[in-house]
Amino acid sequence: MTMSQPADLWPDVKPDAARRLMSAAVESFAKVGFHATTTRDIATAAGMSPAALYVHFPSKTALLFEISRTGHERVLALVQDVIDRDGPPADRMRLLVESFVEWHAKRHIVARVVQYELGALPEHEYTIVAGLRRRIEQAVQSLITDGVRAGVFSVPDEKVAARAVLSLGIDVARWYSERARKTPKALGREYATLVMRMLGSSA
Repeated sequence: MTMSQPADLWPDVKPDAARRLMSAAVESFAKVGFHATTTRDIATAAGMSPAALYVHFPSKTALLFEISRTGHERVLALVQDVIDRDGPPADRMRLLVESFVEWHAKRHIVARVVQYELGALPEHEYTIVAGLRRRIEQAVQSLITDGVRAGVFSVPDEKVAARAVLSLGIDVARWYSERARKTPKALGREYATLVMRMLGSSA
């Protein structure tokens, strides 16, 4: 199991040893789960001694929080970048779904950890990540609202629609693998078409 582009995911994490630990933690968390992973497992996979892990992270939980926080921040930046562009709501929604799905497919291993190991975070750390998730949802909802006002989307509940759009993309991380018949880009295009129909798009 090889994680996709750790440097792209954590460009600001220094030194390289810390990135290696995050990469090793992601692979182990994705394979056996957070609770079944030991700090020794992570350190060994990163080519370090167990004691070396604590030089960079105070605990296994701190590693999970850093992975989850940075992952959500990258997704929020991706979503916000699309929403802030000029253009009709339908065009921006199509691009948003394509980008969101492609991100979760390309980085399906880290996305699986980011999205499905949240329950292992302590309350304070969970609250921080939950805040990022809320901002992502609110951003997508605002785009749907723009589309409804423009007469190109028709949904009974804009908040529920936003959650449905995000849920479709997030679930890609659960099942996608390198053996999938669709490339991440092709999958993104197909999901975008499905979402436009789901939103009752007239575009």
